[in-house]
Amino acid sequence: MSELALEELSALAAIYCEPDACEVLAVSETHGITFRIQIGVKELLDTDVLLKLLFHLPVNYPSVLPGISVNSDQLTRAQCTDVKDKLLEQAKKRLSEPMVHDLILWIQQHLKDVIKQSATVCNEKTTLSKGASTEDHIWMLLLHLDHMRAKAKYVKTVEKWASDLRLTGRLMFMGKIILILLQGDRSNIKEYLILQKTSKVDVDSSGKKCKEKMISILCETKVQSQHKRFQAFEVKEYSTLDELQKEFETAGLTTLFSEFVPPLLK
Repeated sequence: MSELALEELSALAAIYCEPDACEVLAVSETHGITFRIQIGVKELLDTDVLLKLLFHLPVNYPSVLPGISVNSDQLTRAQCTDVKDKLLEQAKKRLSEPMVHDLILWIQQHLKDVIKQSATVCNEKTTLSKGASTEDHIWMLLLHLDHMRAKAKYVKTVEKWASDLRLTGRLMFMGKIILILLQGDRSNIKEYLILQKTSKVDVDSSGKKCKEKMISILCETKVQSQHKRFQAFEVKEYSTLDELQKEFETAGLTTLFSEFVPPLLK
């Protein structure tokens, strides 16, 4: 692991020392460092926008680009994507030197411009593609299940739903972590969620059939060009977190893993 990355993380923790401002999610000799920085930025109407910036520093960082993910309750998903893209553009200019703090300072100074530009591009796209809908694209869904009491029956049911709805992906077990990763038409993804929430798929503590009440939607998004398309739906078990992480990395989903899986271990 890069000494520069460790030193940078230490410096960031000292700078962003308020509660929840800097959170380390994962540190690995083989996969690098993942952490989240939360900052407040004054936006167009002089209201605070809370940006949650997730950084993944690979073992070869800063010789390679960091992975970046952006979330904010005050911004749309498209705006968050634009912020991420702009940060990656700036990162390319700073290769070979620690850059995270510079990137944070840059977005604090330029968020207004990025949001204005994002709105302009969005309006142009709407004008040029009337009637176009994201419903037509392949979507991806990541779910977290709290437990499975009737595991064999539950797994068989999930496999049948995925087959009937022509969904591909993985049902993944790692210790107590249970994840369902699905890819397919957005309408079929929605239909799967309805089945998952309304069907008596498990049993309660007394053995009676019950609906799934302990499910969390971790992420629902359009499949991007860097994401690998799964060819089938498979049930897989992993003995270590590294094995699970490699599954995500092979599918081009490193950022998705870093953002949502490590917090489940807490």
